[in-house]
Amino acid sequence: MAQNEPSFRESVDLMFNRAVRLMDLSPGLEQKIRVCNSTYTVRFGVRLRGKIETFTGYRSVHSEHMEPVKGGIRYAMSVNQDEVEALAALMTYKCALVETPFGGSKGGLCIDPRQWDEHELEQITRRFAYELIKRDLIHPAQNVPAPDMGTGEREMAWIADQYARMNTTDINAKACVTGKPPHAGGIQGRVEATGRGVQYALREFFRHKDDKAKAGLAGDIDGKRIVVQGLGNVGYHAAKFLSEEDGAKVIAIIERDGALLDDKGLAVEEVRQWIAKHGTVKGYPGAEFTEDGAAALELACDILIPAAMEGVIHKGNAARIKAPLIVEAANGPITFGADEILRQKGVVIIPDMYANAGGVTVSYFEWVKNLSHIRFGRMQRRAEEARSRLLVEELERLSADQHLGWSLGDGFKEKFLQGSDELALVRSGLDDTMRTAYQAMREVWHGRGDVEDLRVAAYIVSISRVAQTYKSKGL
Repeated sequence: MAQNEPSFRESVDLMFNRAVRLMDLSPGLEQKIRVCNSTYTVRFGVRLRGKIETFTGYRSVHSEHMEPVKGGIRYAMSVNQDEVEALAALMTYKCALVETPFGGSKGGLCIDPRQWDEHELEQITRRFAYELIKRDLIHPAQNVPAPDMGTGEREMAWIADQYARMNTTDINAKACVTGKPPHAGGIQGRVEATGRGVQYALREFFRHKDDKAKAGLAGDIDGKRIVVQGLGNVGYHAAKFLSEEDGAKVIAIIERDGALLDDKGLAVEEVRQWIAKHGTVKGYPGAEFTEDGAAALELACDILIPAAMEGVIHKGNAARIKAPLIVEAANGPITFGADEILRQKGVVIIPDMYANAGGVTVSYFEWVKNLSHIRFGRMQRRAEEARSRLLVEELERLSADQHLGWSLGDGFKEKFLQGSDELALVRSGLDDTMRTAYQAMREVWHGRGDVEDLRVAAYIVSISRVAQTYKSKGL
């Protein structure tokens, strides 16, 4: 990152300031929304490899205007209090923007998960969870974590089990955490949710001619050249869906040890399998490799998707970014300074608090599923199918009786007769959420002369919703 650059947390505050300058909030309410309510720091020991190892973890609660509060737990050596508090603030605004009824929270453990085997990681995770659970910092009604960088379904299953062991009579124990495996109370479509949300966000953007024009783009996603930075859970799913389902060309994939380039388009699934097998993109056949991954961010392309760490686009490289449209799949990938440079260049940025909200949206569906103790679609799916079948059979009978000589195509019949299962309902709910949230941002972006970009529009929408909730509480 370039020198004289604000920290991630300062960046979030500065972006907050840009929005509230255009709003009519009392100074007291503005301050109440801005500040982080509480951060708990825990240092705990675990006996590993014959000696006691001490770990430092955090759980930060930014806003309790709605409860439970929601936010992932990340495992990375870079985890620190400032980062966790910045991410908790983003969660508050993100949940408000996509209308999930949560406050914002975030957790982190300062650890490199690759240095520990599975059994050791389980011991560490359970101990961390124990420290948070006994203080109600993991609780179905108060604080509900989810996976983040360095964690996944496995860690969430351990945390859920730890909570159930400590709260044996809580019938809603499974709702203490989301992002669990489907067999342990999870929901279909959660693993892919953030990447799927990026796809739906781009589809919605491309539905609006004025918005595409602002980025100097036309047509639809088909054939658009995409550069993806980070092929973790989010980047992989976004790149896979956009290339396989929408016809985009992924011309570069940037990883921590370099980048793969191919003008004709990379096969995302094959690259992912290569990384899983070899732990690196190096040596992948059929594509050009460069060790200078950061330079690949500056490639000429239509859409740039930073999907890894915060601060990868900064004052030092922002002027050289050639993409007219950037989708922030990661949290905070563009610093405040870089944001100003890119806006002056006319680059359109689909902001993180909207673009990567697919994860918390489907987490909300999972939480609701856990509280209702029934999977989505279980009661209505076959009823839907029966009603559709009645209609098809009546149409076919009319055709035969009237000798009309037409019939419904097999492909149409198969699709029409299919009731919605859990995955279909999850995708439908996510698509609806991403469309509705984009339209709320767009209304502010185009409807007010003083709002020049989507990020400020997103902050205005979310801050005003948080403010309304506080006002209704009598604050």
